[in-house]
Amino acid sequence: MSTTQEHLSIIEVVDDILVLKNGGAALVLQVSAVNFGLLSDREQIAIISSFAQMLNSLSFTIQIALMSQRLNISSYLELLDKAQKAQANPLLSQMITEYKQFVQSTIKENEVLDKQFFVVIPLFSIELGLTASKQALEQKIKTTLLPRRDQVIRQLARVGLKSTQLTKQELIEVFYNIYNGEVIEKTAEASVNPADLAVKLKNPQPIPQQPAPPRQQPQPNQVQSPTQPNPTITQTARTHPFVVEELEE
Repeated sequence: MSTTQEHLSIIEVVDDILVLKNGGAALVLQVSAVNFGLLSDREQIAIISSFAQMLNSLSFTIQIALMSQRLNISSYLELLDKAQKAQANPLLSQMITEYKQFVQSTIKENEVLDKQFFVVIPLFSIELGLTASKQALEQKIKTTLLPRRDQVIRQLARVGLKSTQLTKQELIEVFYNIYNGEVIEKTAEASVNPADLAVKLKNPQPIPQQPAPPRQQPQPNQVQSPTQPNPTITQTARTHPFVVEELEE
């Protein structure tokens, strides 16, 4: 009976680098996404131009991969339930209930997918050539792939994309999800205290009024001038027609 390892082209993972059966290697970067449709025309043109410059600057091969999986958000709905129960304000509690109903209806009508974007930097066996030992081969793979990784990360940062190299454990999880195809569930990284979700409204405190400055009493020999109102500028409206006079010669 054949096993999964027989269908994989990977021998092992050494220092977060895939060692392939054909004598080559590969390095995988996970790249963040940009909502291209929400950008303005000028921003879209700038991103396309920067991405084209990145591709033209590369002297080696890269592969762009996209993985989509169905997402189970039951844990997120449970978090909304906790927030709704912990909410003391009836108005906010009703808003959370309506938002939960909106999320549930959206899930029924549309399929929620979790998309991940990867950039693979392969290294072919013809580039490595012949090596004396396995240790020398691994060292040559690192020497070749790591500078290419740094260059791709810098070029993607110019486009506005953040990229990180997948670790050994992350690579194992990615290939496990590819071959098993199970529905993944994203849970909160840390436990949430329901008491922290409650919104506490405080009574507004009145602003203390500062006492008015004391009025200065006039001196006996000083005559206080009466307060005059600010002058107003008025302009007489012209209601008469223009008169044209003929000059005498």
